[in-house]
Amino acid sequence: MPNTMLTVATRKGTFVLESDDRRDWTLRGPYCEGWPVYHAIYDPTTGEIYAAAASEWHGSAVWRSPDLGETWEMSSEGLSYGDDDGRKISKVSTLARAGDRLLVGVEAPGIFESRDNGKTWSLLSTLSGQHGSEGWDDPANQPPGHLGISGFVTEPDDSDRFFTIVQGVGAFETEDGGSSWTPRNSGLRRDWPADYEDVGFCVHKLVRSADPERMYQQNHVGMHRSDDSGQSWNEITEGLPGDFGFAAAAHPHDRETFYVIPVDGGHGRVMHDGKAAVWRTRDGGSSWQDMRKGLPQANAHLGVLRQAMTMDSYDSPGVYFGTSTGQVFASADEGETWSEIASYLPSISSVDVAMLD
Repeated sequence: MPNTMLTVATRKGTFVLESDDRRDWTLRGPYCEGWPVYHAIYDPTTGEIYAAAASEWHGSAVWRSPDLGETWEMSSEGLSYGDDDGRKISKVSTLARAGDRLLVGVEAPGIFESRDNGKTWSLLSTLSGQHGSEGWDDPANQPPGHLGISGFVTEPDDSDRFFTIVQGVGAFETEDGGSSWTPRNSGLRRDWPADYEDVGFCVHKLVRSADPERMYQQNHVGMHRSDDSGQSWNEITEGLPGDFGFAAAAHPHDRETFYVIPVDGGHGRVMHDGKAAVWRTRDGGSSWQDMRKGLPQANAHLGVLRQAMTMDSYDSPGVYFGTSTGQVFASADEGETWSEIASYLPSISSVDVAMLD
């Protein structure tokens, strides 16, 4: 059996990449019958692959494969706000395992959980009562506002404590399984007016480092670091080519090492100057190095979305990212050199990595 597996979510289904040595890869797929898939993950707790999908024709659902993609079944049971609720689920956008809960984030903003490994779902929280929730609960904002749950940071062995991101509003933490929430946006920058001090920030990607107290985030306006588990943040953008981007990944063993992919913050939202690069810090954001060897350096107008970058946890970790134009790039040496391991896929929404026995 291959010992490294990537699950790749695209606009036309899920793909699986496998390798024995992280250099030569084989591709399987597409799976999920061509549905637009926004996030696909391997769950080491169950050994299953889960894929969050949404179709304008068929609605929203979670696909599940118990055998690494060979067979699939779909469930949407319980993924609804109900006929009497003005809000509708327009998109199932992100997945995570938190202890014995499988979590899914949706638009309009809400978190659903499954206690039976994705067979059925129930509403866990809409974060109602938080500052700004009157706006994201307004059906008039769905769409075109598309304010949704765009990410989680969880602890595999703790069902009750995790972070979530409300798109365009900020990061929130719960320590009681979603019954109550605390905004975790202190120290973040914003370049627009807001009604409240604790929300109104545009967190794109939130990650935890090897040290649980050290967290990083890629924001709409800068990269930020926390040394107190998200209670406060400091900006670490200086040295990067811009302050906008979506994708980020933290080194699994070194708290000081963090990777980001800055992109043009204008309408294009592609890598700067048509040259592909991943930027790495080894000192917690005090300085940055651009990693380009093996990446295209001419006419490379590539975008990378918030879930489309990840790292494995080998002693010498690999780094992976997928692009809006259908390429998957991989580095087996912590970003020093890169190779293109898949091409001509549909637009990529997420890349997740698993280390298999």
